[in-house]
Amino acid sequence: MEGGGQVGPTSIRGHGQLSRLRSSSLEIREKGSEILREQLDAAKNELKLKDKECERLSQVRNQLEQELEELTASLFEEAHKMVRDANVKQAASEKQLKEAQGKIDVLQAEVTALKTLVLTSTPSSPNRQLHPQLQSSGTRGSYKSHIRNKSASGAFPLSPAKKEVSIQPVSKEDREMDSILFAEFLMWKEHPSLDRSSAFLSRIYREDIGPCLSFTRSELSHLVQSAVENNSLTIEPVAMSAVPMVKASAIECGGPNGFRAAVETKCALSGLSRLCKHRIKLGDKESYYYISPSSRARITAVCNFFTYIRYIQQGLVRHDAEQMFWEIMRLRREMNVAKLGFYLTDQG
Repeated sequence: MEGGGQVGPTSIRGHGQLSRLRSSSLEIREKGSEILREQLDAAKNELKLKDKECERLSQVRNQLEQELEELTASLFEEAHKMVRDANVKQAASEKQLKEAQGKIDVLQAEVTALKTLVLTSTPSSPNRQLHPQLQSSGTRGSYKSHIRNKSASGAFPLSPAKKEVSIQPVSKEDREMDSILFAEFLMWKEHPSLDRSSAFLSRIYREDIGPCLSFTRSELSHLVQSAVENNSLTIEPVAMSAVPMVKASAIECGGPNGFRAAVETKCALSGLSRLCKHRIKLGDKESYYYISPSSRARITAVCNFFTYIRYIQQGLVRHDAEQMFWEIMRLRREMNVAKLGFYLTDQG
């Protein structure tokens, strides 16, 4: 039919193609959507995995940072410990070194002090003041080491040319401490020194040392006192050839194995003609001064006192304060006895 509004085959085919196009377009769209969803899901899963990996890596990083901090702190602590240990060892080594040097100084001081006490003694001419066993019973104990707390008692000869008068003790010696002297000693002992400004040494200088070393030749007396204070005085026996012959009256005396010279000459300190068996040397000077036995006894008494207080100052005396005090009083008595002219002589 023409013009009756019928649809022809061509039109039907057009609609079918259109329908197919539409359905295929929907299918394509659905498939595209499905693919996109799958890709989206895959992307989400991948992001989740990456988030987990990032979280794990972040934890690893934090753990490493913490371990690094702990290691750093441990290293610093170990370094500080090593430094502390090194400082402690260094301090201990320095302390041991100082103690060793102190012991060396003490030993050197002791040797020097002993040199002051020890006068020359040879087998052929022994010094009986250093060897009491060689003395007779009447004079044994005439010279005591400064560390013994005993008094010398026995015979005191008036002069080498006069007959000895033996004075025997009637009763046991007793003693009583002077509180003023002891207080002065205790004050000095707190900070022992050779400074004569202290009340302790000032009194001894005034009452004992000064008078004991006060001789007729005042200028030489001052030099002798300075040498004793500086521990630079030397006393030695003399040979006959070394003594200036003022008088031709040489007297030989000594032990059985040899002879020792004693020549009558003027004592350099007292100016009196005496049998001078010893001479002194002041410091490094080359000059020698010949002295009488009495002058030698006075110088030796003062040297013994200075040696003992040097021992106290150097910490070599282990006695208590009272024992030290009485030893000092004994040494003061020796200075006074020597000042009064009493001295002990060697017996042949």
